[in-house]
Amino acid sequence: MKQRLLITGFEPFGRETINPSWEAVKRLEDAIGDWKLKKLQVPTVFGAAAEVVLQAAEAYAPDVILSVGQAGGRCAVTPEWVALNLREASMADNVGYMPQEEPVVTGGPAAYFSTLPCRRMVEAVKACDIPCALSYTAGTYVCNDLFYTLRHHYEGSATRVGFLHVPYLPGQAGGRAPSLPLSVIVQALRAAVGAL
Repeated sequence: MKQRLLITGFEPFGRETINPSWEAVKRLEDAIGDWKLKKLQVPTVFGAAAEVVLQAAEAYAPDVILSVGQAGGRCAVTPEWVALNLREASMADNVGYMPQEEPVVTGGPAAYFSTLPCRRMVEAVKACDIPCALSYTAGTYVCNDLFYTLRHHYEGSATRVGFLHVPYLPGQAGGRAPSLPLSVIVQALRAAVGAL
């Protein structure tokens, strides 16, 4: 019997018209190894991203939730080790909200660790000759907001939660920033899922 994976990607934000996280997620197969996938696009909006995922999870009852986001400027696929209880935006989200020095969850712990096998995911992606490395911060924007909220919600439960960042696509980078082709990002996600 296959286990259930809810895998999410973000809508475009800032001045972008595309987000590699969702473009790659939606191209994944409906089943990878022992996993049955439900794919979900989420808004790049503080609070709302987590609400959308939690609603979907209530109906789907996933064993694992893996959220994927864009990290422009990074040169590798990066599973995230830590979610911080901090909202600190350097740009507004897609509804114009730009929090500063706010907690994600008032009174929540300072941080949570991923409950996914991050090192195993890194090794699986690197085995495909794709640049991959552990990251120790998911930032303080909507990606981290989603990661922290989900970890807080599922703390102490059987549902495991993690986050993974992907670089720009070449068309976004314009030769000025690191990037990976979409087909390579898809392959990286497939390997990461296989390592779960």
